[in-house]
Amino acid sequence: QVQLAESGGGSAQPGGSLTLSCAASRSIHVMAYYRQGPGNQRELVALINSGGGTTYADFAKERFTISRDNSKNTIYLQMNNLRPEDTAVYFCYVAGVGTREWGQGTQVTVSS
Repeated sequence: QVQLAESGGGSAQPGGSLTLSCAASRSIHVMAYYRQGPGNQRELVALINSGGGTTYADFAKERFTISRDNSKNTIYLQMNNLRPEDTAVYFCYVAGVGTREWGQGTQVTVSS
């Protein structure tokens, strides 16, 4: 089992930036962020594996950057040029051998 501690999020104006972080209690291969907006299904935002390989949703490319500090078992999601449609609850997700866990989620609200 792995415990997750999420931080960051909050409110931003359109065009602004926010950074999310998620710390795992131990090393785990895949770490990612998903999001779920009002009335929408949960969707992948970005994923990073222990080797640094990344996958981004189309909406996240060129605006969001996911990074990882393996010494701290922590990932960071830098979100730039935020849009109102980025408003959602952002969930940390981790997966490894025999383990999958979701974080509790953190609210991101983008409005003027």
